[in-house]
Amino acid sequence: MTMISIIDILVVVEDASDESTYHPGLLESGYVLRVREPDWHQHRMFRTPELDVHIHIFSCGCTEVTRQIAFRDRLRTSLEDRLLYESVKRKLVKEDWSDMNDYARAKTEVVGQITARALQEAGHET
Repeated sequence: MTMISIIDILVVVEDASDESTYHPGLLESGYVLRVREPDWHQHRMFRTPELDVHIHIFSCGCTEVTRQIAFRDRLRTSLEDRLLYESVKRKLVKEDWSDMNDYARAKTEVVGQITARALQEAGHET
């Protein structure tokens, strides 16, 4: 089994629905638009042809940005949650995923738990 390490990058723009402000530059840099989710926070996701870098685009003020940063920060500061997330990912990587969305859904519960703890600790509503 070949494992690919993926780097996720969060980019916040004025208006994620206005693709003309960032799409051409990302295409010129070799990124490919892979996901367009106007009904989920105007999320866009670009990735490299090698599939090793994902760039997630959100608008300023988007609540999902707060959630993702809280999740990241919690993994940086909580050994217990970092080990929990690692154990789930190690278990999931052993499975054969025909659709990466299924893989993402399979880790949703643990991501939600960790994010809820992070937001609670930071004084945000979950």
